[in-house]
Amino acid sequence: MQTDAIEQVYFSPAGTTKAVVDEISKAFFGQKNEFNLMWDPLDEETVIPSNTLAIVAMPVFSGRIPDLCAQKLANLKGENTPAIAVVTYGNREYEDALLELKTILERNGFVLLGAGAVVTQHSIFPQVGTDRPDPQDRRALTTFARQCSQKLRAYPEKPLPAIEVKGNFPYREYKVPAMKPTVNDNCTLCGICASVCPVGAIPPDNPKTKDTDLCITCTACIAVCPEKAQGFHSPEYAEYGAVFAEKNSARKEPEFFM
Repeated sequence: MQTDAIEQVYFSPAGTTKAVVDEISKAFFGQKNEFNLMWDPLDEETVIPSNTLAIVAMPVFSGRIPDLCAQKLANLKGENTPAIAVVTYGNREYEDALLELKTILERNGFVLLGAGAVVTQHSIFPQVGTDRPDPQDRRALTTFARQCSQKLRAYPEKPLPAIEVKGNFPYREYKVPAMKPTVNDNCTLCGICASVCPVGAIPPDNPKTKDTDLCITCTACIAVCPEKAQGFHSPEYAEYGAVFAEKNSARKEPEFFM
């Protein structure tokens, strides 16, 4: 099968999930379009036709894909559209996230070429999975993408077998991290953080404040702050971070399912 376009669908607050999508996308030809769920509302049904490849990648939040993303993906529909499903996680565990993403896509009319769980730098504790995906990860992604490309060329004449991935039903309970970014005195009120917050938790007219009930701790505000004012500044953060880093220091490798 020759695809006319590639739809890259992702949620990438710190840019690492997008880096994974971009790496996979290199193996395919065609016009590349994007659904960036950071700011694309996807609030009405959107159909990706069967002559298009969908590469869908979501980060893992406490073993699930973000609830915000699951709600938006409910409106993304396929027509026996070939797809690649990927979750990214910070070298801890991805638990039920890949199964959740796979189930949403298959329920909505997509047919999976492959699925994967890829380690990226941890968004809250960047000392875990630092600088990943690294060259070794990228080589693994290239191999995975080429395998998916081979399957795509034979589709639909050669039906795609069902793919089994790790995860459990019912899914683990979705929990937003209790730890929220705060702002220090470096803040210049530029408002860049407010412009990227996917849930509108930062008021543009007063970016030193944050609605902690809305905040999902995606860390987009930290990633874009030019003054390094947004961050985790409590003593508890440093203490817990050391424990977390020690517990999750052993390198985990990408896992792919074909």
